[in-house]
Amino acid sequence: MKWKIFTRRTQASASLLCVALAGCATYQPQPLPTAPDLSKVAALTVPAKQFLLPGLAPHRIPRRGLDEATVVLMAVCNDPDLKAARLQAGVAKAQMLEAGLLPNPQFGAGFAQSARNYGGVLSLSEDLQALITRGATKAAASAAQRKVHLNILWQEWQVAEQASQLFIQARSNEKLQPILQAEESLLAQRYQADLQAMRRGDQTANVVSLDLEQLSTAQSSLRQLEISINQTTHQLDALLGLKPGVSLRLLPSPSPSALSASQFQSAVADLPHRRADLLALRAGYQSQEEQVRKAILMQFPAMSAGLNLERDPVEGVNSFGPQVSLTLPIFNHNQGQIAIQRATRAVLRQTYQARLDTATNQAHEVWRGDHILAAQIRNLDTELPQLRNRAEAAKASLEQNNLDAAAYVAMETGYLAKREEAVRLRASLDSSRAVLHILLGLPLDR
Repeated sequence: MKWKIFTRRTQASASLLCVALAGCATYQPQPLPTAPDLSKVAALTVPAKQFLLPGLAPHRIPRRGLDEATVVLMAVCNDPDLKAARLQAGVAKAQMLEAGLLPNPQFGAGFAQSARNYGGVLSLSEDLQALITRGATKAAASAAQRKVHLNILWQEWQVAEQASQLFIQARSNEKLQPILQAEESLLAQRYQADLQAMRRGDQTANVVSLDLEQLSTAQSSLRQLEISINQTTHQLDALLGLKPGVSLRLLPSPSPSALSASQFQSAVADLPHRRADLLALRAGYQSQEEQVRKAILMQFPAMSAGLNLERDPVEGVNSFGPQVSLTLPIFNHNQGQIAIQRATRAVLRQTYQARLDTATNQAHEVWRGDHILAAQIRNLDTELPQLRNRAEAAKASLEQNNLDAAAYVAMETGYLAKREEAVRLRASLDSSRAVLHILLGLPLDR
């Protein structure tokens, strides 16, 4: 009979152990990768519907190349740093789960034996202060989780801006290359012609030296452009998660639209409620507010309550009853933690104010710069047709021997220089307007 009772107790203990182990996590090592995870073709690795980026709607990839909207979408989907940042959302979710868990009860046991009898004590208690502060802890974790998601959203905004800037730069480089090549070819022909004339004695060395200087300047500009093309191409490949050297065909895309004065003022007024980094700072401030509330709640006496079962080893008498433990707030009223949390809250408040002030000033600066660039482009658009006509007339006069080659080259290079300036100004204007949409937290205008 004793053996059967012992066997039943053993089976019950084994069952309890299995139940306890069933809720435990197991360790599985995950080794680091040994090779780059880069694609050979432009494709989306994350569904676009997972993003909250305003204006970034699902977009079909054109078959004949990549437009700006596709480049921005692919960058937000495939950027390796963003993939790592999105995993932070899982960390915040786990912290939210931890904040909502109830504290584990505490179990204690003791055994004693005398010459006449045996005794011991069994106790079970629960921390009541953790239950009192549980609401503040959950609220703080919830706000912190919102902060993580908003920070990821702001990082997506920045990647979208970077992709847009690289696209604009790459398209600008494509337009600049034939202009600089034409200028370099024209000056090279002029230099060779004057060099041959000098050898015949029909040209001076000063003119040839001036030709060589102009040619060297044009060649230097072309070399700098080649370096810029290489850098832009590799940066764009890295942002899109592509292998280095993948050739991308970029399609013409419409330029961002300008903001009127009323649209700009309305966007600035609504800035705190729309820009992701400001919303993230606000969520962080709300989380800290809950930390202050939690610190204030913890100034009250810490208390735990439970049950106590005891058997006296001498008399053999059993006793059973409640047990309460109370910390007397004589020396420590949690004032140190309260002061720390309040000081941290003050820092976060000023950080938010500084970020809001900076964002407003930057938006005003970029908006004013937008108007300056637009005015300069309008002036160039007026000058370019006149310069083109003069260059064509000079070429016709040169062919009829009514104009010398030096005058023609001067007029042609002047026209090419203005074309180069126009391309650079338009790229600057497009970049400025794209940056302004990011600074104001507006939907992507694509």
